[in-house]
Amino acid sequence: MADKERVSSSESLRSTRTFGKVRCHNPSCMGRLTPSPGSKQITCPTCGMTYRLFWVTPELPRIRGPVWDVNRKLVQETLEKKLGTSDSDSK
Repeated sequence: MADKERVSSSESLRSTRTFGKVRCHNPSCMGRLTPSPGSKQITCPTCGMTYRLFWVTPELPRIRGPVWDVNRKLVQETLEKKLGTSDSDSK
């Protein structure tokens, strides 16, 4: 039997990880986002959600939370499209 190098489960998973990227927190999107180094915000090109970033190290970003004013606007526009109404219709 050949003498193979043994690799633990966590070490084998490490090769599949994406370092320096974050995943969109929108459950219907979950796309991978690559922020530019040091940026404070990132917008998902797929769903349009915007997130605040925190940098653990200069190479390792983490999502801190959503940018509420941008995301509220997206939700209102989506609801208007689904309901077929706008603010001017209700007045």
